Amino acid sequence: MTHRPSLDPVVAAVRLAVRRGLASVPDGSRIVVGLSGGADSLALTAATVFESARRGIRVVAITVDHGLQEGSEDAAEAARDAAEALGAAARVVRVEVRGAGGPEAAARDARYRALRDAARVEGAAAILTGHTLDDQAETVLLGLARGSGAASLQGMAAASDLDGMPLLRPLLTVPRETTRAACAAEGLTPWDDPHNADARFARVRVRERVLPVLEAELGPGVAEALARTAEQLREDAAAFEEMIDETIEDIVEHAEAGIAVSVAALAANPPALRHRIIRHVVAAEFGESLTRVQTLEVARLVTDWAGQGPIDLPACRAARVGGRVVFTAR
Repeated sequence: MTHRPSLDPVVAAVRLAVRRGLASVPDGSRIVVGLSGGADSLALTAATVFESARRGIRVVAITVDHGLQEGSEDAAEAARDAAEALGAAARVVRVEVRGAGGPEAAARDARYRALRDAARVEGAAAILTGHTLDDQAETVLLGLARGSGAASLQGMAAASDLDGMPLLRPLLTVPRETTRAACAAEGLTPWDDPHNADARFARVRVRERVLPVLEAELGPGVAEALARTAEQLREDAAAFEEMIDETIEDIVEHAEAGIAVSVAALAANPPALRHRIIRHVVAAEFGESLTRVQTLEVARLVTDWAGQGPIDLPACRAARVGGRVVFTAR
């Protein structure tokens, strides 16, 4: 009897996560994997090729070269070669990084645009990225620092939408140490991006300084706890969204150059739901997000009305008109 070598547990863990993540992808389709060459995306690519083979899914690995550092072209080509060696189709896409929000945000936006465009060209059913449990924990901590409420603490969803294209993050339950161990177990050599150790970036400082201090002072498992918190908040947010959908049709009506909400109906709702309705109305009608301060100012038109005038908001203005709060375009 032929002895089959046992599968390394870390490789099995990554493959299982990918198998679950691919559950919504039809057999015989095509998918795009974002491959930076780092341990997370390399382990993701290896597991995705393995899991896709049995279902006739074609894997196309896309490496985005941002051109932000010397040697990025060589690193991108090495990542492409590694993907091809694993059995994936692969290509490098070079992008120009520019825009507001700092280099991190601009690079991220350029990367997602490149992945979206590549997926459309390929006719892909989904895009996969290698975000891990540790990335999720970092995202939650950064959201906490911004102080922008539960929405920023929800972290990244395992499945979301990128301009009409399904975006899957199957490794959100997998620690970073597991992806690196999986690469070692499979004889894969990941690329270590120098930017991942550059303390100019807030995410790097969270990774290298903040999380280790929390682990040392509070005990192990902080990253897992933060990821669980994000998951619970997403569940809460989904429940709120259902409540808003059920409520909003009865309390919102169209007004000239805008939309109006019943004061009595807003007042009858608890603050958390009232504030979400206000934010939802502005986002849906005018495409803008309100800050906490702006939301509370609009809520005062309902709960603390003393004849105050209109409130200027991003792209719109809110005013108390009789028994309604009216939002009009500015």
